[in-house]
Amino acid sequence: MPDLSRRRLLTGAGIAVGAGAAAVAGAGLVRQAQPAPVQADAPGGAIPFHGAHQAGIATPVQDRLHFAAFDLSTDSREKVVAMLKAWTAAAVRLTAAQEVGGGATGAELAPPDDTGEALGLPASRLTLTVGFGPSFFDKLKLPRPDRLKELPHFPADKLDPARSGGDLCVQACADDPQVAVHAVRNLVRIGFGTASVRWSQLGFGKTSSTTPDAQTPRNLMGFKDGTNNIAGTDHKELDEHVWVGDEGPEWMRGGSYLVARRIRMHIETWDRTSLKEQEDIFGRTKREGAPYGGTREHDPVVLDRMPIDSHVRLANPAALGGATILRRGYSFTDGSDGLGRLDAGLFFLAYQRDPEKGFIPIQRALAAKDTLNEYIQHVGSGVFACPGGVRPGSFWGQGLLD
Repeated sequence: MPDLSRRRLLTGAGIAVGAGAAAVAGAGLVRQAQPAPVQADAPGGAIPFHGAHQAGIATPVQDRLHFAAFDLSTDSREKVVAMLKAWTAAAVRLTAAQEVGGGATGAELAPPDDTGEALGLPASRLTLTVGFGPSFFDKLKLPRPDRLKELPHFPADKLDPARSGGDLCVQACADDPQVAVHAVRNLVRIGFGTASVRWSQLGFGKTSSTTPDAQTPRNLMGFKDGTNNIAGTDHKELDEHVWVGDEGPEWMRGGSYLVARRIRMHIETWDRTSLKEQEDIFGRTKREGAPYGGTREHDPVVLDRMPIDSHVRLANPAALGGATILRRGYSFTDGSDGLGRLDAGLFFLAYQRDPEKGFIPIQRALAAKDTLNEYIQHVGSGVFACPGGVRPGSFWGQGLLD
């Protein structure tokens, strides 16, 4: 339906008045075929949208992030279904570097369907991942998965309600920031009247990797981050710790639970701390990233050789009964706080099969004893259920909403 502009949909199909017409229009968009992608590791390549799992979780981590949490402005399941159908159809095209709907220049007398700032740009390995927050189920009167609960309060949390929560979220990752921003911007436009942005976060400089053969990235404190992260090719570890199995509702099988935390770093204080103290706080050397007692980054972690309150020792699965998460964090800088200090830090994204066995025990241990807490503060938070992958012809969350 390349000649059908958003204006004609609004006036001819009556989307603003009848949710049924919107659902029909959205269903038509979902039937568009996804173009054949090129290799995901090729420069500017396209990562397949459809699959057993949502892309953007175990996918090799891209360089840039645009994360957005949304609030629903309706309790109509029909309107939400219509939006998710249209979102899915748009995502298929966006991840293949194609214009949304009728395109950026499809109709002279109506606003274009695509905002146009990604014209001429490659796919840049764009992935779009959707999750549903606890309040999504409450608003639509849907049964909530047993493992999706609001996170408990942790010591030293100073959460800003304006940067926390959300009925649903979209995680856009790409190697080009303009491609990631363009994707979220167009989903926001499509969702107008049904959902609006509650808060969002731009991220750069990935701080975790799912490709252990690549160089481990560093966070804004200068330390390598994600040395022992789960590899995206380690299917045994992913099945054990990341992907939901038969224990979850059917629509969550092959999905995962996402914990998002905005962690402010007190950069100026950290920069005045001695190298020895910095290394003691992490339990690793700064240049090589070797654990105390080792000489290379990937040498085994020996807990007894580390300070008892070091970050790596406290977060290690061996110290926590095997608690393991898949990390996809990004650095951020959002200007200054008005007092001459950078508003900078880590936007932490963790995927797991069960937050009660993943993020929560890890954070409890860190919040209670980690000396790194003198230099960081958790200021934003959200938890979301990310469904399994989308099959051709279906839409995000179809198994839940049908």
